[in-house]
Amino acid sequence: MIALLLGAGCATVPPSNPENICEIFREKSGWHKASVKMQDKWGVPPPVALAIVYQESSFRHDALPPRHYVLGFIPWGRVSSAYGYAQAKDETWDDYKRETGGWFVSRDDFSDALDFMGWYMSKAQRLNGTSKWDAYGQYLNYHEGWTGYRNRSYDRKPWLKGVASKVRGRAERFSAQYRSCKDSL
Repeated sequence: MIALLLGAGCATVPPSNPENICEIFREKSGWHKASVKMQDKWGVPPPVALAIVYQESSFRHDALPPRHYVLGFIPWGRVSSAYGYAQAKDETWDDYKRETGGWFVSRDDFSDALDFMGWYMSKAQRLNGTSKWDAYGQYLNYHEGWTGYRNRSYDRKPWLKGVASKVRGRAERFSAQYRSCKDSL
């Protein structure tokens, strides 16, 4: 029983080298299985989804957004309800559960969070025409929401375009790495 609990705890530790998708998948084989399952179900390439997860949570299962502070030092709630690997907000997570029938899913479970990402990006393609291979556009959809993306709210946020460029660069690196190791995983 103790070994089972200790083993389960290890699953929530971020990968030791988050900059290399091959090393991530070798260290966490369940993540590779979840990525392949997500790709088969939603058509989203694992490097794109993982680049966004990296940006959102640095692969931390219990990631939370920053707090609001009253008078500069009294903690007063969070800036949003985002939580977990995908930093999914309560409302969007509830939509995902309703639309997919996933009533027992959890934002701090990697497989569930990745399935959420696949659902979200698939919907971004359907609603806004954003290719599932377009990490830049998918990240802007993810950050701003489908309507915000459609209204180009990101145009008023040069810093966000910079972050989306970083996500695109990471997805490109992850893609090249994944091509080199995919068959051996």
